[in-house]
Formats: sequence, structure tokens, C-alpha cells
Amino acid sequence: MSSPHNFDVIILGAGAAGMMCAFEAGRRNRRVLLIEHGERPGRKILISGGGRCNFTNIHTRAENFLSANPHFAKSALAAFTPADFIALVQKHNIRFHEKTLGQLFCDDSAQRIVTLLETECREAHVDIRTNTAVIAVTPYPTPTSRFEVETTTGIFTAQSVVVATGGLSIPKMGATGIGYEIATRFGHTLIDPRPGLVPLTFTPDDVNRWCDLAGLSTETIASSPTPLPQRGRPRPTPTFREKLLITHRGLSGPAVLQISSFWQQGKSLTFDLAPNLNVFAPLLTPNARRDDLTLLQTLCNVLPARFAKRWLMNSGALDVTNPGLARLETALHNWTLIPAGTEGFAKAEVTTGGVNTDELDARTLESRRTPGLYFIGEVVDVTGWLGGYNFQWAWASAAAAGRSL
Repeated sequence: MSSPHNFDVIILGAGAAGMMCAFEAGRRNRRVLLIEHGERPGRKILISGGGRCNFTNIHTRAENFLSANPHFAKSALAAFTPADFIALVQKHNIRFHEKTLGQLFCDDSAQRIVTLLETECREAHVDIRTNTAVIAVTPYPTPTSRFEVETTTGIFTAQSVVVATGGLSIPKMGATGIGYEIATRFGHTLIDPRPGLVPLTFTPDDVNRWCDLAGLSTETIASSPTPLPQRGRPRPTPTFREKLLITHRGLSGPAVLQISSFWQQGKSLTFDLAPNLNVFAPLLTPNARRDDLTLLQTLCNVLPARFAKRWLMNSGALDVTNPGLARLETALHNWTLIPAGTEGFAKAEVTTGGVNTDELDARTLESRRTPGLYFIGEVVDVTGWLGGYNFQWAWASAAAAGRSL
């Protein structure tokens, strides 16, 4: 008879990836222990998508992810697609809808996704222990185990350990660096963890210029002229056409959150405030009125009035000659700022960076350094764009590991 403290698999972290991996392994008749240091599983799921959980994106491709190795995610994403998770959602009769850019949301509460995962775990006979914090994971070579997991509620052993502890984002939801500590304990290297999908802060001068306009929003194309380093041939940083929001401390909104994952401290960002428009063209027509008021009224057709007025004020002396209008047009499509920083992990939706993918098997997420040790989800150096992509990575990486255990 097996010991009540010995399992085939111990999974650390009962978030999206951890629960998914747990029932995938349980379906294969593995004895699975799922450990969660919080009071309940899936706490970050509950706050996602404004409480409705944007659980996947139908347009998911490897190109929608940031990693030092841009090819790493391809295998797992191909093996478990958005259609696979949609089938699971439909199995549980969860109603959902598509919003902008391929994002799928529950019609009602994100609790439905948590309940789905808990139900699948229960049916797969997964042993879930909450209020159980991990103290240490150490090698424990015996005929029935390879690892010992010391926790606040006891010591457990297993043949395999899966680290699904997430990143550093949103500490108030229980985020810690324990996953990175375990990785380095077993000889793994880290790609510097940074806040991702996070609001940006202004320098004091820019705070004075813009932040009394807090709450104003406009459509923009956000871009970063400085690509992040990555292995192999560099890819250009994506551009994002979505909303920009001025806050009391800087910038937010979907376009800013998206580009924040690619931004490097001290580097500039550029915003096209009038995508695909030639704003001042009407002023170039014969007999068009050209004065400061007409200039402002023309810009107000594109930007909120207060933002338009402030943008012109900060553009220097106004010049309504043809060359002057051309300079304004160019500046409008290239509003360039150097942020002071970000709002940090407290406001970041995800953590970029993490366990170096060069040290993991792309098909199974198993460590190449320590057999039986796996890393899945956000703790790995794979970070999705805003809009359901990070959930799809959680499901796909969890399925890859769970089906190989």
C-alpha cells in the first residue's frame, strides 16, 4: 500500500496551469497532489477579464508571445489549441461570447471556469490541499520517489514535481517568487522577470504636462523602436492598435499595456495618435481658413478636445504654413515619450521573463537538467499579449506536462 504522503505527481500552485495539469495527469491514473498556498484555487482567474475571464483567444499563434526563444511555445500551442479548451467549456455548458480581436469571455462569472477546473480535478481524483505553502523542494531518491516537498502542513514525496506557481505579478493575490527559487535551486537560469501588461508612469515633467487630463482616452498605434533581445534572428517589436488612457501617474489602456511588455527602461515609445488619417489635409485645400482656432477644431475631430488643445500647446509655436502643417502631421503620428517606469508588479497583469526555455523540453515542459521536474504557465519565459493569450499558454503548457507525466 502506498504512503498517504507519497504521490506520483505533486503540482505546486492551483491556478489555471496547475489545475489543468492536475486533471490531465489524474486522467492517466496518476496519484496527484495539488498544493495551493492560498485559501482557494483559481484566485487570479476570478479577477481576469473584469470578472468574466477572457479564457482564450481564437487567433492564438506563437507570434503572440514574448520569449527569448520565440519558437519555444510552438509545440505546446499546436498540441492544445483554443478549440480544445472551447470544447471543454462547451462540455460544462458554459456560455461565452467573442469580443474584440478574438477574445473569448464567459457570459457570466469567471467562477464558471474555476468550477470547471475543480470539477475536472475531482473527477480525476486529484487531492487538493489549500492553505499549504511550499517551504522547499529537494531531491529524495528512493524506489518510489525522486523529490521531497516540504510544506507548512507536512512533508510529501513524489516521482515528479510540477512548478505552476506563477510569476511575481499582483502580490496581493498571493504571488511570490517561490517558483524561481525552486528553479535556481535545481540549477536553472532565469530570464530577468519584469512586470508585463502594466501601466507606465511619467517623468515629473510629463506628469505636469499631461496628468490633469486623467481619464481621457483615444485610439492609437503603440510601438517600441527598441526590440528586446532574443535568441536567433531578431523579430521587429509588434505594434498595437487599441485605446490609450491617460492616468494620474502616466499612461494605461490596452495599447499601453500591450507595448509595456516590450519596453525597456530608459527607452522611448511612440504613439500614432491619428492612425491612417491625414488630419490636417483639409487645411491644405484652396481657400481653406488657416488660423490657430481652425487648427484646434480640426484636431478635435480626431482627439478629445482637452487632449487636442494640450497637445497643440506642447507642440511649440504653431505654424499654419504648408511646411508647418506637415511638421504637425508628422508629430501627431509620432508622439514620442520616455516613460519614467512602470506601476510595478502590484499592477502588472503578468510577469515577463522566467525560467529559461533553453533548459526545458518544448514538448513536455520537463527540465533538461533534472528529470521529473516540470515548469508550466507564467513561471516560464513565455508571455502572451493581452487578450486571452496567457490563459491559452497556461492550458497548453499544462496539457503538455500533464499528458507526459
